[in-house]
Amino acid sequence: MFTIGCDPEFFIKQFNKHKSAIGLIGGSKDQPRPLAREGFAILEDNVAVEFNIAPCHNHMEFIEAIQYVMKGLQKNVLAEYEVSTESAVLFDADQLTHPQAQEFGCEPDYNAWTKDINPRPCAADAALRSAGGHVHVGTTENPIEVIRAMDLFLGVPSTVMDKGTLRRQLYGKAGSFRQKPYGCEYRTLSNFWIFNPDLIKWVYDQTEKAISFVNSGKTLSDEDGLSE
Repeated sequence: MFTIGCDPEFFIKQFNKHKSAIGLIGGSKDQPRPLAREGFAILEDNVAVEFNIAPCHNHMEFIEAIQYVMKGLQKNVLAEYEVSTESAVLFDADQLTHPQAQEFGCEPDYNAWTKDINPRPCAADAALRSAGGHVHVGTTENPIEVIRAMDLFLGVPSTVMDKGTLRRQLYGKAGSFRQKPYGCEYRTLSNFWIFNPDLIKWVYDQTEKAISFVNSGKTLSDEDGLSE
């Protein structure tokens, strides 16, 4: 058994222009704004909207949890705005004047293949902002092998499914992860999957396949590729 959660980000638009979410959402990385449901919260991350969901135990819970937050935000907090499905955006300068718009990243993440800290991302264009769709996996299995398996079942197919290639200037490298007390956080995916229930289910199903792969004793070793 495993649990699954996420802390995806997305951008907003108004009159066909991408707008900063600073001052609209409330909450921060250190102090997220809790929602009515326990374990759910929203916050501002740079100019993006970010939300957290409680751990889910099946794909139906996972779909419903994400849609609960998205629909609630669109109906209430963001009623005058449109949700953008783009994973990377070049913002106009007038949307980046707030000091918060210049705050990037927090704790470092790691590469499951090299086991090194990933270099701090640096964009070629200072106006570029990106939105992740990080997947949180609650499991007692070896986190390195789980993340490597998630590259196989999620990361590789996402390179075809995710049309937003601009984000890869900053994030989305293979094997990007953080180890957590409950398991691990897979940080390779963008937010491309959070807007479609079929893709949310796909993320759940592929994560389940990755867990089953590791549970079966298979590994993706550094030297030999697939092994047992």
